Amino acid sequence: MKNKVLLVFFLFFVSIISAQRHTIKGKITNKVDVEGIHIINKTSRYNTVSSDYGTFEINASINDTIMFSSIHYRIEEIIITEKIYAENYLEIELEKMVNQLDEVFIGNSLTGNMANDLKNINVEETFNFDDVGIPGFKGVPEEKIVPLAAAAIPTSVNIEALYKHITGYYKKLLIKRKWTSENHTIVKIINFYGFEFFDNVYEIPNNKLYDFLLFCIETTRLQQDFKNDNLSEVLNIFEANSEEYISRIVIKKE
Repeated sequence: MKNKVLLVFFLFFVSIISAQRHTIKGKITNKVDVEGIHIINKTSRYNTVSSDYGTFEINASINDTIMFSSIHYRIEEIIITEKIYAENYLEIELEKMVNQLDEVFIGNSLTGNMANDLKNINVEETFNFDDVGIPGFKGVPEEKIVPLAAAAIPTSVNIEALYKHITGYYKKLLIKRKWTSENHTIVKIINFYGFEFFDNVYEIPNNKLYDFLLFCIETTRLQQDFKNDNLSEVLNIFEANSEEYISRIVIKKE
């Protein structure tokens, strides 16, 4: 009986030791594009981002699955073995992502006669402020929203601006710009991480990804953090919001 009790305690002790997590140091050995690679422990949901030199640190235990995700490399997963855990070090070289270009069609066929070929090429000339050495705005002009107080100054009433406030035009314009900005951010995030990333790490279905990202933008600082390249905080937002979002989907299904 005593031996059985000792055996139970021993197995319990071993299970505790194996479940313990400590900081695993590592390095991504690729020559270029090693900064800002996302390293995520899919088992515990710990996450981090690689440094300028491809180094990183992440909490892990034996049999944890570590995923590496980047726009420049294919997603790769590594299982923390006893050897990696004991050496407290993980080194990996990621496989380069190869972008396949669509077939290109040339509109005008070339004859080999340079004078004739140049005549057949349609060139739209654009005015460039730099060519004439003067400063100037080069983007698309955006309609200015005149504040209500400025539009209703007794000495100088801006009838058009006042009318746009009264009719709600400016309000609709602000909402439209907000939606446009949010849509642009969502597209950039999806292009940066890819559908597979959200499906593998956070179990967000592809057909729900847009709604999930919009949910994150509306409830957090995701838009600002992504714009400022605060990638660690972006991952924290994904982690915190994915559980709540998935629970909402489950409730709706029920």
